[in-house]
Amino acid sequence: MRAVSTDIPKPHPTPGPRPGPRPGAAPTGPVAPVQPVAPVTPTSNAASFGRVAEDGTVFVRTPDGEREVGSYPDASHDEALAYFARKYDELAASAALLLQRVVQTDLTAGAGGEQLKHLRTGVREARVVGDLAALDATLEQIATALKAKGQVEGEARAAAREVALTAREALVAEAEKIAAVPERSMQWKTSTARMRELLDEWKNAQRTGARLEKSVENALWTRFSAARNGFDKARRTHFAALDDEHTHAKARKRELVTEAEKLSTSTEWGPTAGAFKRLMSEWKRAGRASRSDDDKLWERFKAAQDTFFHAKDEVVAAENVEFEANLVVKEGLLKEAEAILPVKDLAAAKSSLRGIQDRWDAAGKVPRKDMERVEKAMRRVETTVRDAENTRWKKTDPEIAARANSMVTQLERAVADLQADLDKATAAGNERKAAEVRDSLTARQAWLDQARGGAAEFGE
Repeated sequence: MRAVSTDIPKPHPTPGPRPGPRPGAAPTGPVAPVQPVAPVTPTSNAASFGRVAEDGTVFVRTPDGEREVGSYPDASHDEALAYFARKYDELAASAALLLQRVVQTDLTAGAGGEQLKHLRTGVREARVVGDLAALDATLEQIATALKAKGQVEGEARAAAREVALTAREALVAEAEKIAAVPERSMQWKTSTARMRELLDEWKNAQRTGARLEKSVENALWTRFSAARNGFDKARRTHFAALDDEHTHAKARKRELVTEAEKLSTSTEWGPTAGAFKRLMSEWKRAGRASRSDDDKLWERFKAAQDTFFHAKDEVVAAENVEFEANLVVKEGLLKEAEAILPVKDLAAAKSSLRGIQDRWDAAGKVPRKDMERVEKAMRRVETTVRDAENTRWKKTDPEIAARANSMVTQLERAVADLQADLDKATAAGNERKAAEVRDSLTARQAWLDQARGGAAEFGE
């Protein structure tokens, strides 16, 4: 009985969906445009590499000699050869298709290698008739092309890792820079948002970027995590302190609001206005509470302040009506006082000024806006009269007059002595001595003239 092939006819292979690159894989570089591959119709001369023995056994010729393939029961010799030749053509078509995909498409070296592995197994176990040496050569072509593609992919992955490493180091450096900013200079809202963005960018780089070596990525993550933890700790400490500050400020401002509301109905205008000024200074020193608390407390404080000052302004406005009449009286008195100047008769001037001052005090207050102007003008008249009185007193003071006359007597004696010395030096012909005495005499004579003028004033 003839041997029967255990192989079952397989359908003609058709290309499956091309596997795309895995997420994060490095690009494999430019590839040629993909051309559609049509199903292969066995038109080869594969049957010429086989023969059928008399008993129906089919053999294939190989470089190492003939090898039994199998048999096709109840078929002619040509049909048996054609059957095993078709199986060879299917394998050859699969090999050609894989070679085309490796060379012309973006099939990765890893995926192509897996397909080549399965194809080699199929070729090794296949019972076919055809040019097996040519089929092995095609497999070697595929292996060579995959090796070249793997090298290109490796270089691309290395370049992508360098880019990814640079980007990841930039994220770490920025996180460390933010964490190192002193608390007093930190913009917490902006920096917190940026830290979150950096973490999102890190996660995105892990998902979509090239993979780094595990040791490198772990070291960068340790630095990145330390920067984030340090920043978070500083932020929690800052806002805890800020909460305490807000609590103290809120308590203090509540006290100030209570005091202001008590003062709001006071009619002691001057002292209460001063008290409100003090409260405002203390309000500024109290610091800030939270925004909502600060706004509510300020509304109450401002309302109490406005209540007081509005009442005060109404009273002042009513007083100003009366004070305007007083201003008319005082401006008339001021003209009368200024007519005293310049002082010619001191006694008459003093008498007139006393009467004007009595009427000035009786006239009452003037509007606040005019108070300084009219008071300053009256003080100027009073000062002028007082200065005239002081000058007259100095001129009539006996003690001062005696000192002035004594100075004149002393200088007259000194001048007489120097004149005698000058006469002696001149008579002796001592010109140098005469010149020295003459200079001293000139100075003393000038002093004497000044002293006589002063003494003459006291003798008036």
